[in-house]
Amino acid sequence: MTNPVHTIWSIGYEHSSLPQVIGALVAARVEVLADVRALPLSRRPGFSKTALAAAARDAGIEYRHFKPLGTPADGRAAARAGDHAALERIYAGQLELPEAIAAGAMLADLAAEKRVAMICVERDAACCHRTLLRKAMLPDFAQVDLVPLDPV
Repeated sequence: MTNPVHTIWSIGYEHSSLPQVIGALVAARVEVLADVRALPLSRRPGFSKTALAAAARDAGIEYRHFKPLGTPADGRAAARAGDHAALERIYAGQLELPEAIAAGAMLADLAAEKRVAMICVERDAACCHRTLLRKAMLPDFAQVDLVPLDPV
């Protein structure tokens, strides 16, 4: 990728509070939060789908869930085990599914028109499927990885 045409933002909420994540999104002027988790559930307060959507909406950010772009269970297990090669292989198969192809096209169209940030749990985008997704389905997009600031 030499000259990206568009930009997509990326954020992980691991080790962060909801206010920290929303603050980072607002600071980046994100308009749409694209939840790319297969299961939009979390043990972390505020990060399950309903609460996250409400917090985003309260901050003036639209929330959209792109379930087909999430990592399947075996891919999540590989990620937890630190097996990035297995995650890449498993996730590449996920992205070949018709519903993932359609969702990827919708995400690309949306991100071409608005400031969109993909969200998942993994704080380090290099270790997350968000980067694999961007490379596979949004190759003409630059990726800006947001990191929620720790409390001062």
